[in-house]
Amino acid sequence: MGQKTSPIGFRTGITLGWQSTWYASKADYGNFLVEDQKIRRYVDLKYNHQMPKGAVAKVEIIRTRNEVKVTLHSARPGIVIGPRGGEVDKLREELEDLIGRKVGVNVIEIKSPDLNAFLIAESIAEQLGKRASFRRTMKQYCESAMNAGAKGVKIICGGRLGGSEMSRKETQKLGSIPLQTLDANVDYATATSRTTYGAIGIKVWIYKGKFGEKLEVRSQPRRRPPRGDGGGGPGGGGSGRTGGSGRTGGSGRTGGSGRTGGGGRSKRSTPTPIPTTAAPKPAESVDGDTLLKSEPEIKPDNIGGEVNSSE
Repeated sequence: MGQKTSPIGFRTGITLGWQSTWYASKADYGNFLVEDQKIRRYVDLKYNHQMPKGAVAKVEIIRTRNEVKVTLHSARPGIVIGPRGGEVDKLREELEDLIGRKVGVNVIEIKSPDLNAFLIAESIAEQLGKRASFRRTMKQYCESAMNAGAKGVKIICGGRLGGSEMSRKETQKLGSIPLQTLDANVDYATATSRTTYGAIGIKVWIYKGKFGEKLEVRSQPRRRPPRGDGGGGPGGGGSGRTGGSGRTGGSGRTGGSGRTGGGGRSKRSTPTPIPTTAAPKPAESVDGDTLLKSEPEIKPDNIGGEVNSSE
């Protein structure tokens, strides 16, 4: 069977460092582990699930003899730091009350949030909570990560997608994800979207290349409208020099911009007359006699009696 494991734990100690760095005796190990978990839960609840969101993707904890140093990796450091560092001081006091030890807080900015698996997973969970289309959301974040320089992205969403009765799993993948290569820098994160019809789980893998490799940001080419006589409307020309963007006309140099033309620079196409129902024609004189063509000729056989016809 498949032996699946977390890409983060699989590389920790080999190519990735530990997120908690400290040494403890057997008596204190359990207490320190519980304190670390309290710090991580408190920071995640405050900055990732409450407004304004600080987008804290990773929390690193280093313990010394007298102090606990907490490093926050955030995509929005201005919200975490606050005006004149007021929010950092407030957070430090709250963490000291939480664990009962002296705490030092440091904030590091995440340069490229589009390449962070945790931030992408949380953003997808937020969009699904707002009843957005899961396929469009997954494809959008896959393309944004690839444009930011990623070499591979994989996103899996599982649950009652779209509010369907039966839960299922959908996968969106671009590029390659070498999970078994320890030298490959693969970021991984999970998130849960609490919707009205159930919980939806999100998993995100991002392959950034080998460790120590620089990423190249892909520049998107600027799209220009086609130049020519081709058409962009259902029945007419294109948006070039001679074409049009309407049904039959154009907005170029010689075409029109409406349904049937007009609005060009040098040549204006004459508007096509709109067909209307034919109105009854006026009376015509035939040998001095006036006869309305729209009215049928009255004959004596149609009515019982004599009809005086005016001559």
